[in-house]
Amino acid sequence: MPATDVLHTKEELARLGIEFFDRRVRPSLRPEDGGKFVAIDTVAGAFEIDEDDYAAVTRLLANHPDADVWLMRADGTPAYRLRSIR
Repeated sequence: MPATDVLHTKEELARLGIEFFDRRVRPSLRPEDGGKFVAIDTVAGAFEIDEDDYAAVTRLLANHPDADVWLMRADGTPAYRLRSIR
């Protein structure tokens, strides 16, 4: 299903990304995944893991161009902290 009309608020995206990570990604991680990035499509329920954040997101978008992407580290912490400047 194309996700062109599904865009989450940043709070909803974070909640969905963390829930998906805990439910689907964390159980499949291996010890050698420590420190890697996990790019999650919160709409399609897909993810990619890579040592490079850009590579993980690029692969995810190649397979899911309309992805609503949440990026985390394999240890379960958010990859970056974003804030809006007013």
